[in-house]
Amino acid sequence: MSSSAQGIPGLPDLTHPIELVQFGTQALKASLLLVFLVVALGIAIALISFSLRRSQPEQLIFIGEWAVGYSQLLRGLQHLTLVLVLLVPGFFLCSTLSNRYHYWEQAKAAQVAQTVAGERLEQFAPQVRYSIQEPYSYNTQINGKIVKVNQTREITRFLMLSGSQIQVKLDQSVDVPGRSSVYQANYTADYKVVNQLKDINNFFFEAPPPNGYTLLASYKVERDSTRLQPTNAGNYSFPFRLEPGEETTFRVTYQAQGGPRWVYSATGQLLSNFRLTAIANFAPADFASGIVPNEIKADGRSTQFTWKFDDNVSVKNPFGVFTNTEPIRHTGVIPRLLLLAPAIFLWWILLLYLSLPMSFKNIAIAASIFFACLLMLTYLARIMNAQLAWTLISIILLFLTWGLGASRRASLAAIICTIAGAVLPIFGLLIPFSGLTLSLAGLLCAVWLAVRHWYGWYSLHPKDQRL
Repeated sequence: MSSSAQGIPGLPDLTHPIELVQFGTQALKASLLLVFLVVALGIAIALISFSLRRSQPEQLIFIGEWAVGYSQLLRGLQHLTLVLVLLVPGFFLCSTLSNRYHYWEQAKAAQVAQTVAGERLEQFAPQVRYSIQEPYSYNTQINGKIVKVNQTREITRFLMLSGSQIQVKLDQSVDVPGRSSVYQANYTADYKVVNQLKDINNFFFEAPPPNGYTLLASYKVERDSTRLQPTNAGNYSFPFRLEPGEETTFRVTYQAQGGPRWVYSATGQLLSNFRLTAIANFAPADFASGIVPNEIKADGRSTQFTWKFDDNVSVKNPFGVFTNTEPIRHTGVIPRLLLLAPAIFLWWILLLYLSLPMSFKNIAIAASIFFACLLMLTYLARIMNAQLAWTLISIILLFLTWGLGASRRASLAAIICTIAGAVLPIFGLLIPFSGLTLSLAGLLCAVWLAVRHWYGWYSLHPKDQRL
C-alpha cells in the first residue's frame, strides 16, 4: 500500500491553489451576471411604478393586483437567490472537507498497514550439505582429432532433515507512535539428522541466523550438547562427521530483535516430523501467510500457535506470527455524507419555508449553523465514534434552531423540521441502515407537513409574519 494519500478524483478542493483561482474566476462571472439581473429587476420595478401613476382609475385595480403578485415574485426570487448564494459556497466547503477527510482515512490506513507489513524476522530452515565426486565427459580436439575426455567434478547435494522441534517465544516492545512494532524473539530448535547414505560421512550443517534482525545475541549451535564453531567468522556453516546409518541432533538457540513479524521459511525443503510452537506474549496476535496452525491456545494476553506435520510436507510460503490489528471499518462514510450534505441542507431549508416564515437573517443563521455543525463533525469523527459525535452536535443544533421562531410554537415547529430534515437524514447516512432511517425521516416530514396544513398547528406571532 502506498503511503501517499490520494484524493477523490474530480472533486473540487479549495485547499488547492489552482482550483481556488478557478473558483474565484467563476464566482466573479456569476457576480457580474447577478448585477445585471438586479439592474434589470430595478428597471422593471421603475417602469411598473411609472405606469401605475399614469394609468386610468379603472385600470388601477388590475395593474395593482398584477404589481402585488409581481412584487411577491421578486421577494421570492430574493429568497431563492440567497439560498443559492449560501448553497454554492456550502457545496465547495463540503467537497473540500470530503477530500480532507479522505486524505486522513488513507493516511490512517497506510499507517496501520505499516505496523503489520514491511520488515520481518524470517528464520530459514537449516540445511545439511555434502559433496560428491560425479564423473562426466566431454569432447575436445587434440592434434586435429576429436578426443573424449573423462573427468570428475564436485557436486553439492543436500540431506533432508529427519525431524524438527522448534519453539520460539515472541515479546513485543512498547509501540512507538507512527512506527512498526518491534519483536524480541527467543528461539530454540532441535534438528535431527540421519545419515542415510552409504559412502558419505563428511557434512556441513548450515544454520543461518534470522533475516531482518536489528540485534542478534547468544547465537550458538550445539551438537549433542557440544558447541560447534563455524569455519570462518560470519560464516554459519559447521562441519561434522556422521557415519552411514548414524543419527545426531543439533540445537540452535539465539535471541533476536526485529519486526514486526516472525516467520519460518522452509526454503523449498520437504519438512518431516516437523513441529513449530510459537508463543506470542502480546495481544492481539494472529498467524501469518494463511497456513492455519493445527492448534491455537489463548491464555490471557499470550497465544500459542502450533504447526505439526508428522509425515513429509512441502510448504511454499513462510508461516509464523504477526501482530493483528483491528480492521478499519466504515471508511468513506463521512466523505459520502459531506457530498450529500448540500442536498440535505436544501431539503431542510425547504421544510422550514413550508412550516414557518423565514427572514433573510434566519436563513443566513440557519445555513451558518448547519455547515458549522458539519465542520465540527468532520473533526470530532477522527477522535470518537461518528454516530456519538453527531448525537452531541445535534443537541447543539436543536438548541440553536430554537431561536428561528419568535413564538414558542414557531420555535417548536423549527425543532421538528430540524429533526426530520437535518438530524435524522445525516444520522441515517452514518449508520449501516441508511435506507430505513432516511425513509423514516421522509415519512416524518410528510406527516408534519400534513398536520401543519390540515390543522393549522400554531398561530403565527406577529413578528413571524414579515419576510
